[in-house]
Amino acid sequence: MAPSPAAARKARVERVTKETSVTVEVNIDGDGNTKVKTGLPFIDHLITSIGKHSMMDITLAGKSNDGIVHHLAEDVAIALAQAIDKALGDRARIVRFGSAMVPMDEALAYVAIDLVKRQYHRMDVKLERASIEGIPREDLEHFCRSLLQGLNACTHMVVEYGDNDHHKVEAALKAFALALRAAASIDGRRKGVPSTKGAM
Repeated sequence: MAPSPAAARKARVERVTKETSVTVEVNIDGDGNTKVKTGLPFIDHLITSIGKHSMMDITLAGKSNDGIVHHLAEDVAIALAQAIDKALGDRARIVRFGSAMVPMDEALAYVAIDLVKRQYHRMDVKLERASIEGIPREDLEHFCRSLLQGLNACTHMVVEYGDNDHHKVEAALKAFALALRAAASIDGRRKGVPSTKGAM
C-alpha cells in the first residue's frame, strides 16, 4: 500500500561548505529515476545504481570547491544519507527490516538494514587495489562508510568474496539499495511505528 500524497516521502538537502557544494532531492516512493552529477563518474554510477535498485528517485548535484576528491565523496554521501533519513520522517508504517544478497560475476555481497533511528554500521567491502575507476580506495571506502553513518540506521554491509574491486563495491551498493527498498516499504497492515517502544 503506497503512502497517501499528503504523506509523500520526499526531501531536499543542501550541504554547502568551503570544500564542497552538494544539493540532493529524493523521493522514496519514486520510479528509480536519477539525475546525478558530481564530477566523479564512478560515484555517479554507484548513486545511479542505488536509485535504480531502491526505486528511489534521486537528483544530486555535487561540486568540489577545493579540488579534493576525499571531501567531495564524503559530502555527497553525507548529503544523500541525510536526504533519505529526512524523507523517511518518523518511519511510521514501514517494514523496518530489509536484507539482500547480490552477486556481480565473481563477487558476492550482502547488506542487512534496520531502519531504527539508532546509528550503527559495520562495513567490510574487502577492496584491495590502490585506486578503483580513478578514485583512491580509501576515498571509495569513505564514501560507503559516510553513507552508512549518515543514514541514522543500523546497517551491516559485507562483501563475502570477489576478485574485482569494481564488482565488489558495486555489488555491495546494489545490495544496500535492495535492502533499503525492502526496509522502507510501507506495510499496509501496520499502524504507527514498527517498535514495541512506540517510537523509533
